[in-house]
Amino acid sequence: MSIVIFFVILLVLVLVHEFGHFFTAKKFGIRVDEFGFGFPPKIFGIKKGETEYSLNLLPIGGFVKIFGENPNEENTSGPDAKRSFINKPKWQQAIVLFAGVAMNFLLAWILFSIGFMSGLPTSVGSEPTGFKLSDVNLTILSVSEKSPAQTAGLKSGDKVVTLSSGDDFIENINPDTLKSFVQSHGEKEISIGYIRGQNKEFHLAKIIPVVSQSDNQPKIGIAMDMIGTAKLPFFTAFKEGMALTWFVTKGTVVGLYTLVADSLRGEGSLDSVTGPVGMVGIVGDAYQFGFVYLLSFAALISINLAVINLLPFPALDGGRLFFLLIEKIKGSRLNPKFANTVNMIGFSILILLMVVVTFHDVVKLF
Repeated sequence: MSIVIFFVILLVLVLVHEFGHFFTAKKFGIRVDEFGFGFPPKIFGIKKGETEYSLNLLPIGGFVKIFGENPNEENTSGPDAKRSFINKPKWQQAIVLFAGVAMNFLLAWILFSIGFMSGLPTSVGSEPTGFKLSDVNLTILSVSEKSPAQTAGLKSGDKVVTLSSGDDFIENINPDTLKSFVQSHGEKEISIGYIRGQNKEFHLAKIIPVVSQSDNQPKIGIAMDMIGTAKLPFFTAFKEGMALTWFVTKGTVVGLYTLVADSLRGEGSLDSVTGPVGMVGIVGDAYQFGFVYLLSFAALISINLAVINLLPFPALDGGRLFFLLIEKIKGSRLNPKFANTVNMIGFSILILLMVVVTFHDVVKLF
């Protein structure tokens, strides 16, 4: 089920992105030869007007084939050259290229807004001014690999409701009291009661903390926060949805910059990168915890897709925008063979990177 949901989310995100290119190209009178659902081999296609709408075998997104996007003799000087992407003004080309990214940001804003209207999980202290969170609980945000918490079966999204060790227990559970409780009991067994998923089933985990080498303190290996539900009225939801979209976008840019900078210094690691296989597991967790979590996850992926596409790397929208900037500065077009070759090399590198990340995801499963 998780695999199906993941492919549906991916299909929607990519098709929304490609629709941005499709819509703006049509508006500027650029010929669009094909709008594909999935990737070839083609199953069948229906031609409406000048555009073929095709259904393809591989359900991993979609594509738009815009006449003149990859320059050649036919689209630069052929009979229909006036409707070629490459012959349109630079500002129109830039809008067509940026439209896909803009649609992903727009989709994230809409999804976050719907989440707020439905009841979006929000950290205490981050709630909109004038609104109180409901159903506030200490929630596990992440679980460290090979930690006592992971061994005991705790997962991100679990809500801690009881905490005890022998006859000792705590009623007011928050990050500070849980941390103090663990440290005060050393390496003794503690019991953590938690609820999980939409059905709010109660579970009990028996955990023995281990002493961390970094600060010589007992730990169980979780990151946590007080999380409640923010349910907002229509207009406020869209306002806060925009604010959250901007916040997540900034965080994504900073995270991507850090990853690239660490890689250039030789300190990069694939542990912080997740590919399709890893995301299937995340989708499964999000689906288990409720529809709103799934919306939030889709919004996060949409923002990541937008930010990555803006990178000035060949074959990405950002790379093509960078080529446009170079042409604007030099006052003439880049050599079509050069541009097409560089984009092909960039595409090959992206495919290779995807294969490496996917292999790493598979290895982590074992």
